[in-house]
Amino acid sequence: MSLTHRLGRMPGRDPAEQHRTSTPLELLFDLVFVVAFSAVSTQTALLLERGHWSAAVTGFVLGVFAISWAWVNYSWLASAYDNDDVFFRIATFIEMIGVLVIALGMPPFFRSIDEGRHVDNAIMVSGYVIMRVAAVALWLRAARHDPEHRRACLTYAAAVSVAQVGWVVLIFASLPIGSTSWIIGALVGVELLGPLLAERKDGGTPWHSHHIAERYSLLVIITLGEVILGTVLAISAVVDRSGWSVEVVLVASGGTALAFAMWWLYFTVPSGRVLGHHRRRAFG
Repeated sequence: MSLTHRLGRMPGRDPAEQHRTSTPLELLFDLVFVVAFSAVSTQTALLLERGHWSAAVTGFVLGVFAISWAWVNYSWLASAYDNDDVFFRIATFIEMIGVLVIALGMPPFFRSIDEGRHVDNAIMVSGYVIMRVAAVALWLRAARHDPEHRRACLTYAAAVSVAQVGWVVLIFASLPIGSTSWIIGALVGVELLGPLLAERKDGGTPWHSHHIAERYSLLVIITLGEVILGTVLAISAVVDRSGWSVEVVLVASGGTALAFAMWWLYFTVPSGRVLGHHRRRAFG
């Protein structure tokens, strides 16, 4: 880690670098996603409380994908090209602002799905625009400084740009929710296709297997924290209304045990070593 943080080059990190761990900046970046996941879980809970199961599940799936995909895009870029200079730091701060805007867009997004007329994703897409201005700038800068992986970097930049144009157009189209769902599916396909082409067809980027495994483990811990928080909030609400009972104790125990079991299962697999030997399995 640099002590001066001056403007530097982005030639790509060494994928075999020893003792590579998450940086303080990445940990701060992850904290923003605690807010975003909380926004999704809150809106989902509100719809479930009203018995609107279909809208709750649809909003939850799309909302979690939007948030998780924003995290995935940044984390793979940082694994390959985080040089910790002033440009990268400011770009990361901009991406964090974009995530917060996405979180602010969750209430109207869920409300529009519940009403069933059209999908109001204007604020969410605005957050993505903020994020992706920074992301495309970083990919283009990496392409300039890393000739060996230039093609992959340009593929990332192009895929992100094309997908983002599609999301912006979708705002102004204001189509019925049925038509919108097909377009959303197509744009999600573009989002997923970009990394596949960049990593498998265009030479890939110098991401670090153990660093990526650690980054995903931290994301899992964040989401498990949401499970525990949700359990505590639910139990507190019931206890305040009707006091303790056998059912309340069982729900509290079950929610906590669920988080513990998911943690145990996830960390059973030595993902860093697996990715180190089988880099082509990274997308899965």
